[in-house]
Amino acid sequence: MNPTYSIMKNKAPLLYFLFVILFLSGCSGTKYLPEGELLYTGAKIKIEGNEPAKKERKALKSELELLVRPKPNSSFLGMRPKLFFYNLAGQPKKEKGIRYWIKTKLGEAPVLYSKVDLEYNKSVLQNYSENKGYFNVKSSADSTRAGKKAKATYTVTPNKRYFIREVKFPEDSSAVAAAVRKTQRRSLLKKGEGYSLEVIKTERERIDTRLKEKGFYYFNPDYLLVQVDSTVADHQVDLIVKIKTDAPQLSKEQYKINKVVVYPNYSINTDNASSNSDSIVHYKDFTIIDNEHLFNPSIFDRTLYFKKGDYYNRTNHNLSLNRLVNLGTFKFVKNQFKVADTISNYLDAYYYLTPLPKKSIRVEVLAKTNSANYTGTELNVNWSNRNLWKGAEQLTISAFGGVEVQVSGQNNGFNVYRFGTEANLIWPRLIAPFKFQSSSGFVPKTKATLGYEFQNRTKLYSLQTLKGSFGYLWKENERKEHLLNVTEITFASPQNVTPLYREQIAANASLGKVIEKQLIFGPTYSYTYTNTMEKRKKNTFYYKGSIDLAGNITGLLSGANIKSGDTVKVFKVPFSQFIKVENEFRHYLKLGAESQLATRIIVGAGFAYGNSNEMPFIKQFFNGGTNSIRAFRARSIGPGTFDGSTNANTFLPDQSGDLKLEFNTEYRAKIYGLVKGALFMDAGNIWLLKDNIDKPGAKFSKDFLNELAVGVGAGLRFDFSFLVLRTDLAFPIRKPYLPDGQRWVLDKVNFGSGSWRNDNLVFNLAIGYPF
Repeated sequence: MNPTYSIMKNKAPLLYFLFVILFLSGCSGTKYLPEGELLYTGAKIKIEGNEPAKKERKALKSELELLVRPKPNSSFLGMRPKLFFYNLAGQPKKEKGIRYWIKTKLGEAPVLYSKVDLEYNKSVLQNYSENKGYFNVKSSADSTRAGKKAKATYTVTPNKRYFIREVKFPEDSSAVAAAVRKTQRRSLLKKGEGYSLEVIKTERERIDTRLKEKGFYYFNPDYLLVQVDSTVADHQVDLIVKIKTDAPQLSKEQYKINKVVVYPNYSINTDNASSNSDSIVHYKDFTIIDNEHLFNPSIFDRTLYFKKGDYYNRTNHNLSLNRLVNLGTFKFVKNQFKVADTISNYLDAYYYLTPLPKKSIRVEVLAKTNSANYTGTELNVNWSNRNLWKGAEQLTISAFGGVEVQVSGQNNGFNVYRFGTEANLIWPRLIAPFKFQSSSGFVPKTKATLGYEFQNRTKLYSLQTLKGSFGYLWKENERKEHLLNVTEITFASPQNVTPLYREQIAANASLGKVIEKQLIFGPTYSYTYTNTMEKRKKNTFYYKGSIDLAGNITGLLSGANIKSGDTVKVFKVPFSQFIKVENEFRHYLKLGAESQLATRIIVGAGFAYGNSNEMPFIKQFFNGGTNSIRAFRARSIGPGTFDGSTNANTFLPDQSGDLKLEFNTEYRAKIYGLVKGALFMDAGNIWLLKDNIDKPGAKFSKDFLNELAVGVGAGLRFDFSFLVLRTDLAFPIRKPYLPDGQRWVLDKVNFGSGSWRNDNLVFNLAIGYPF
């Protein structure tokens, strides 16, 4: 072969990449500008003068940069690819087709300099600076042109900032003034802090929120006045909080609740709020007006917090609305307060509720991935009754079927076909012998589940599973959630075991556990805490802790002891007895508007005793795969230093353990448009609590940290808003099954070697983020 041709062939991708870069950079977007127009390339903010100090100056500059309008065309490495695609599409003749899609979805119209209002931006920057306490600011605006491009320059010269010397609250004896005074302990206006109009506005809203909790239903932030006295000292101000003299009298009165009237079958299209004597039901403090008697009145006693004689407060107002929505029975929830026809200050509360259709059917096609690197589709058909016994009980009956194939690593035809059915019944209350009170905006629920699934693992075996559970769900708030299953029952019965699988059992006896009949029952509990919904926070967390107590009471009462041969069977199947605990902690560090560092730690342990020598296979721990340690195929790691891998051309690994430790960290950032990238590292392993002669090195020991598997990689995430398609390419840098001292294999990484790539590179295709 010609060596020159070989060199050029190897360098072709690089040359092609450089050509694309040069081509895009050459397309600056100015060629197609209208006659006499310039392309606006952005603005520069300059802070001049001796004030403020360096740190405050930098912060002020960053804040001012966000205010300038319009924003220039988005750029990437100095190029404007969106503008390039906009020009590339030209003028589509119809509002459809590939050209129209490129122009509207990938493209972005040029931002013209003629749309820039220098004087307006200058005044915005000046006003903002003065509202931050830099009074008597000077500002100017200018522009510069280079070819067919133009940029703006804004110069701001602030004076020394004013700081708060003293804050004064109303001192008169009125009820509303007294209520305002009681809020000052948590005031946002602090002595010594810099003057800020935004903080003053927020303080007015804070005071209004506190007054709403004390019965001042008609109060409004606009009825508060904060006067500023800048003559008291050099660059200092006094802030005087007052109630405006023209505030309506209604806003100064405290109100209590009189009547609570509920229309549970209200139509927003036709005003059916009228009633007759047959449709009115008086229940405790409530008046229920329901022409069709669709709902049991006790529902509203559990969901509405207001009682007759209570002071109005915004918390109970919102909690009541949240609970009505959380029932899942009503399509629209609206309420209204009116001044009651009484001598004292009272409000009548009205709730107008529009029910969802009682019965519905929904068909879904889902894309799925699981921890074993399987990706597939599933068809679900769900039938629902949202008000089964007039108590907002929800019955859902589902039928499903699907197929899953392994796309990570090699797919050797070990596909999974599954179908089944499941019924769920949810009561919007706790059905228990004890009384349970919750002040949460979420309705506590009782849930009963019964399900059946048939799973066919081609070339291996089939598995029938019956599941049932009865338990409680309740949320303290949007962050804290509890799930207690008083009992959870699983019965698994394998069948149609193939000769191939039996051959593997002969080579690896632990695989026989998979096709044993299993009966698992007992209580489970999980607690979840998360504040990840708070997008503005720099640090957010997620924690889930769970405990599974299987067969413990039955084992204790029956005296079961497998070690002495006293195995107890239920329906001719030995029941499982174990304790399993698992903890998952995640931390998300926000690095920028489009980047974050995500970290996860999983620690789990399970201990079988009494009627069981080891935990059932489906309850054991596993490692590896698309959502775990991505540089290793699913269930191929461990336990311990045991080599759990198998010949990829004959069988799939299925290693499990009693203990699990896993650590993942991932840097995520937006690359362009809907494409996001990630760099990640995963580490972990599983172990057994007891020696296993078939798995040397599998038992947990003090050297467990020296037995961790470690993998690294990179990936792309395509965020389509309705789903996230994830692709990850990973490779191991530490293999725990190698001899001690040879486990780090970073020095053996060789992307140019075909055999190394075949043995080490693992491609993962999945739906959603790994954590």
